[in-house]
Amino acid sequence: MARVLRRYAPVMSILLGVVLASGFGAWSATLTSRMPQVPLSEETLDDQLARLAERIPGFGGIFLDENGRIAVYLVEGEVTTLSVREIGATIARTLGWDEPRLRAGAIRILPGQYSFRQLKEWNDQLFPHVFEIEGVTLTDIDEARNRLRIGVESEEAAEVVIETLDSLGVPREAVIVEEVEPILPMATLRDKVRPLVGGLQINFPGYLCTLGFNAVRSSVAGFVTASHCTNVQGGVEGTPYWQPREDTDTFIGTEIADPLYTRRLGCPRGRVCRYSDSAFAQLAFGVNASLGYLAQTASLGSLTITGSFQITAEATRRVRGEVLNKVGRTTGWSQGPITQTCVNVGVTGTRIVLLCQDFVQATVDAGDSGSPVFKINGSGVTLYGLLWGGNSSGTSFVYSPIGNIQRSDELGSLRTCATGSC
Repeated sequence: MARVLRRYAPVMSILLGVVLASGFGAWSATLTSRMPQVPLSEETLDDQLARLAERIPGFGGIFLDENGRIAVYLVEGEVTTLSVREIGATIARTLGWDEPRLRAGAIRILPGQYSFRQLKEWNDQLFPHVFEIEGVTLTDIDEARNRLRIGVESEEAAEVVIETLDSLGVPREAVIVEEVEPILPMATLRDKVRPLVGGLQINFPGYLCTLGFNAVRSSVAGFVTASHCTNVQGGVEGTPYWQPREDTDTFIGTEIADPLYTRRLGCPRGRVCRYSDSAFAQLAFGVNASLGYLAQTASLGSLTITGSFQITAEATRRVRGEVLNKVGRTTGWSQGPITQTCVNVGVTGTRIVLLCQDFVQATVDAGDSGSPVFKINGSGVTLYGLLWGGNSSGTSFVYSPIGNIQRSDELGSLRTCATGSC
């Protein structure tokens, strides 16, 4: 069995930075502009890929390979009349991915063994059962390996998982069972920055985290951070926030939205679930914040603010291999590829399972919880989501996708982009 030495953990702690960079467009807590009424998608990434499999016979997964090429699995023996160019066009339409290589049919076709629809059926069948097994940390459809993947803490848990596969009639060869270290809470303990931007340290009673991104929710100005960066994870307790630390003139807002973790959503027995580790806080009166701006540091790994990233779009799809970024109070700006998408992750020490989360291979440490996750596109950035966990070696983080955060059963519709940009 492959041993994966990873320990994923909610990462709470402190501030990014130090130097206030001028030039951010500020808006205040009194902002009451109307929000555009846009339809919200309740689909997960796995739902989108299953829909793609209905349109492309034998479709088994899509990812970016180690050279950045678009790779697609097609099951050997499946009959399709689609050309490679038509396959690319279908992927672009279904995923809303404006990628020239897809339109040109510049795709690497790989021989697959299982269709994505079949893998999803097995994954949906397994999910409520395997999370009843002590020591299971995650379940995933691994697009880059055309297999299911189940993470466990020990060989003993792996043996029980394999027995469960047999009892459910899921082929053993279709599932990779590997040891993955558990997700554990992490906490620890930095200058005042106004107007507020994403990536700064925030303080709530007893802990420090990162401010994710400013937003408008139901005409209320505020900001988004991690749900576990509240007094009680799940449910509204009116958690107060300060930036950077609690002081007489640093109060910035109050938690007003943090959905409960519940058994709905097909959650396994004995567990509670959500699609995001996110909460929304209303800005305190008179506090200025820059809607659609994130702190930009001097370089990767730097904590010194030298400018800003402008949010010009929100991600509508994610692909394994895409290079993403985060800015957080502890490790600053880090960058790396998506390594897993739409993973169901059990949080060790709790009954919580977070559904359809993504993993990124990039530097992280305690205090980075709540960091904005984004992709750089020319002069702007596309917002991908909110970081909430990482491994103990600090080489990989987990984030909740922005589409999950804006589900109707999560925070709902948010306005996150800089004014006039999207």
